[in-house]
Amino acid sequence: MKFEISKIFTLDKKPKKGLLAAEWVMVAYMALTLVLMLFTYTKLHNPESMLWGRLRVAAITAALWAVYRMAPCRLTLFARVAAQMSLLSWWYPDTYEFNRMFPNLDHLFATWEQQLFGCQPALLFCKALPGPVFSELMDLGYASYFPMILVVTVFFFLCRYKEFGRASFVILASFFTYYIIYIALPVTGPQYYYNAVGLDDIARGVFPDVGDYFATHSEALESPGYKDGLFYGMVADAHAAGERPTAAFPSSHVGISTILLLLLWRTGARRLLLVLAPLYALLCLSTVYIYAHYAIDVLAGWVSAAVFFAVFSAAYKRVRE
Repeated sequence: MKFEISKIFTLDKKPKKGLLAAEWVMVAYMALTLVLMLFTYTKLHNPESMLWGRLRVAAITAALWAVYRMAPCRLTLFARVAAQMSLLSWWYPDTYEFNRMFPNLDHLFATWEQQLFGCQPALLFCKALPGPVFSELMDLGYASYFPMILVVTVFFFLCRYKEFGRASFVILASFFTYYIIYIALPVTGPQYYYNAVGLDDIARGVFPDVGDYFATHSEALESPGYKDGLFYGMVADAHAAGERPTAAFPSSHVGISTILLLLLWRTGARRLLLVLAPLYALLCLSTVYIYAHYAIDVLAGWVSAAVFFAVFSAAYKRVRE
């Protein structure tokens, strides 16, 4: 660890001239969504804001590239990757601006959920285990999502620097692929759909088509559990700050966290893998417990994670900087 830290400020003898692989992922996503905006501009609710936001992202990326070129070291390179990861929180609600143009599909996913499980697991899970201890464990798992991403990213930067480029590329490529899916599949998840339909109808197995309801409505069910809990408050605050009726299928919480563990497993980081494994298990359960996802979203999260990890790990060899 000390040996790696000592190299953070050392200037690179062969600095990378162009964009990083992780940055190219963002550029590709931006180009794709700009084309989509071109064809749907008159239907979008906030096209000017979306365009200005993209210009700011491009400016930030160019500025950090310039800083790196003036002082090419690991620290400035890390800043470039960290910026792209932090901007994911800006790109996320952007998916809602696109998919709100299309009719909602939750009625189909709720029906498939009922056919597969014979019930609505999200509706029953929290009722079966409503106690404060279990509730706080669920919210702890859900709240650990972004800290897990931060810990794994920093771990690769400090302890597995040779794999840092690949790891950051796989994480960002997976995120943006999920975002593309969310644009194409307007599924809000139980917290929004159950609220729009009513819990009585959901309990009876009635799943009506709500059409374009979520184009103008973003009210969600209150998260179940122990409302005085520390982690409950953290999850509630996070939802209030940036959640939108979008991005339910597949669960990116499950998918990205699975990819994080696969990256650790691949590099032999067994200790950190074991530390994060309990939080990962809680996170997967919590997505259903707090109404964020259908159970089939979790299953799709696992499958998509395995596919994305394999595809983007192989793709890195072709696009590496």
